Amino acid sequence: MGLGADGEQPAEGPAAHVVHGLAKRGETLATVESLTGGLLAATIVEVAGVSSVFRGGLVVYATELKSRLAGVSAELLAGRGPVDPDVAVALAQGGRRRCAADWGLATTGVAGPEPQGGKPVGLVYVAVAGPSSSAVRRLELGGGRDLIRSATVVQALRLLAEQLAKVPRDAAGSA
Repeated sequence: MGLGADGEQPAEGPAAHVVHGLAKRGETLATVESLTGGLLAATIVEVAGVSSVFRGGLVVYATELKSRLAGVSAELLAGRGPVDPDVAVALAQGGRRRCAADWGLATTGVAGPEPQGGKPVGLVYVAVAGPSSSAVRRLELGGGRDLIRSATVVQALRLLAEQLAKVPRDAAGSA
């Protein structure tokens, strides 16, 4: 995703932007992914120097794993389903906690080709959990499955970049 002719991610790409920003701050990141199935983590680790920033990630495609591995409340999942803004925030918080990272970044949604649990194809939530606050963004994406997944990665990274700009460096602490 987003690789240049030389196989490297362009320096100005959203993943490089957040990795370099986190490195300057001395902070770490974890991911929790559903519909992106590891694409977010793969995009992040394309950036040179990421080892000082990226703690790890969880791919929790199955609903029960969102609870078992990421620590999302089973009651929340039963009541709202996996494609929900509060579930997205809980995933980000769970990733942050489970991976002992300063920041957690999560994706959940419907990539298609069919609706899921009454939720339309292209409905996605991306969320960030940081040291002092969380944020979630609803996306309504068009296109096929690959486009929805790729656009989700870009939007998740943009949300993280926005949150990093809002939170002073000294507000972050070890998870």
